[in-house]
Amino acid sequence: MQISNQIEYTLLHPSATERDIIELCLEAKKHSYCAVNVNSYYVTFVKQFLINTNVKVCTPIGFPLGAMATASKVYEAKQALNDGADEIEMVINQGLLKSKNYVSILKDITDVKRAIGSTPLKVIIEISELNKNEVIRICEICLDAKVDYIKTSSGFSKNGATQTTVKIIKKTVKNRIKIVAFDGIEDYETAVKYLESGADRVGVNYGILLFNDKRAKRNSKIFKQYIKTFKEEQALKVTETVTVKN
Repeated sequence: MQISNQIEYTLLHPSATERDIIELCLEAKKHSYCAVNVNSYYVTFVKQFLINTNVKVCTPIGFPLGAMATASKVYEAKQALNDGADEIEMVINQGLLKSKNYVSILKDITDVKRAIGSTPLKVIIEISELNKNEVIRICEICLDAKVDYIKTSSGFSKNGATQTTVKIIKKTVKNRIKIVAFDGIEDYETAVKYLESGADRVGVNYGILLFNDKRAKRNSKIFKQYIKTFKEEQALKVTETVTVKN
């Protein structure tokens, strides 16, 4: 099963270097991933680096907490578009959801959606912080706001995606909103399971060898065994040498 065009390659760590960003782009181009996800500072650079490719540039706003003013999110989203972003994602205001202030959270999302027009909007709902009823409610709000994607997590919370929650989201939104399963997906088999559970994309963190994960682990074990055996042989030779001299 070919899933490269369903993978978002992500690097949002605050200490990511320019070299890391370049390597992210090179790997995304090599594997033909559908998108890279970087902090807004790098959008212009990444857009230029990925010119003449099909790899989209996505950036988060209101990140990672989602608790800033709606006007700030709108400004940040517009600036990201001016810099060349192809997709925007935003973190929900969890406090509003927990307070059952559904009107305000709908306005928060809708204002951003209106500001970016036809540009795809992903809404990060942070499933590890929500119960089942809250997941369903925020999905219903996203339907009203006409967002394009629901994303399971920011990568900065306790846990990432779960197949159970992906199925709950899918049952609620059906095919009206696409789903991005993110965080904790570290190998090809897991990625496929999420796609089969209802996700349309999977988010993969920079540095994870998704397609070669099993081979990498196997080779790592072989290498470690080789080093162990080598050290044991060297120690034995030293012992034999000392014995002969004595």
